[in-house]
Amino acid sequence: MRLKPRDARERLIVGLDLPSVAEAEACVRETRGAVGAYKIGLELIYAGGLDLARRLADDGETVFLDAKLLDIDNTVANAVRSILSTGAAMLTLHAYPKAIAAAAEVARDRDLMILGVTVLTSMDDTDLVDAGYATGVRELVAHRAERAVAAGADGLVCSALEVADLRNRLGNDVVLVTPGIRPAGSATGDQKRVMTPADAIRAGSDYLVVARPVVMADDRRAAAEAIVEEIEQAL
Repeated sequence: MRLKPRDARERLIVGLDLPSVAEAEACVRETRGAVGAYKIGLELIYAGGLDLARRLADDGETVFLDAKLLDIDNTVANAVRSILSTGAAMLTLHAYPKAIAAAAEVARDRDLMILGVTVLTSMDDTDLVDAGYATGVRELVAHRAERAVAAGADGLVCSALEVADLRNRLGNDVVLVTPGIRPAGSATGDQKRVMTPADAIRAGSDYLVVARPVVMADDRRAAAEAIVEEIEQAL
């Protein structure tokens, strides 16, 4: 299984954060060939997104299934077995070591990249305190990242703000996927730990997940192509 992207286009993952399969399919039609992969997250999963994932994979597209699984080991393992049938190439779980280990065992020797979600990019230190954590974002991301990789994760989902630190801790083989990417001038929305595409690439991100700046653009293809060009210039 090839883990690392080969060029600037492959580094861009467009998040199909849309309420219906029809709207997601329209976005794919408008951007096909200009992006590296499509992310199907919880909103779309529960609106028929798994069937869409199968169709996209059958058509040769790279599918990132952002399911953020977390459950007892047996349930996680069985869920991953079911997900293998979708043809998805990337799958997220919350970065709990036992869940990661269960998923990694099922995905062994299969073309499915297991990614551990460290701390959501919509959260900051204050949010972690409110949730009962005694450490800040930087410390919790590092703690979860190290244990997820030790448990068998192929890569991690983190803010681009944490990428440089994780590269120093974990080396270059671990795949780092960074959501919360906002081109200069874009609204941050509910994201708190954000970075521009160029800065994220320079920090060491492998893949960038971009949703609203592309899917809500008047010209989705042009928006995607502009981000790919920015990635290319930063490489």
